[in-house]
Amino acid sequence: MNLQHAQKAVDDWIQEHGVRYFNELTNMAQLTEEVGEVARIIARRYGEQSEKESDISKDLGEELADVVFVVLCLANQTGVDLQTAFDAKMKLKAKRDHDRHHGNEKLK
Repeated sequence: MNLQHAQKAVDDWIQEHGVRYFNELTNMAQLTEEVGEVARIIARRYGEQSEKESDISKDLGEELADVVFVVLCLANQTGVDLQTAFDAKMKLKAKRDHDRHHGNEKLK
């Protein structure tokens, strides 16, 4: 599924199962909350913090999907075509960052 199809799938879901999109500020707060849940899993599972019993059953993929869902909502309600924006960003990064990290001793 490309990003345009993903945006349409989210919009279809909102129309079928939701009442309406939360406003942009609410969705921004929700995005922050979802990113925090991802950070908690990463910090405890892959970082140096101890994983709590309540964290063990958390699914990183599910939490990342929550982040993507809210980003798609924000794109839809603000008129952003994420496929176009993402494609442009990848071209920019390829040009700007092609050799950027090759000399970084920390990555070898």
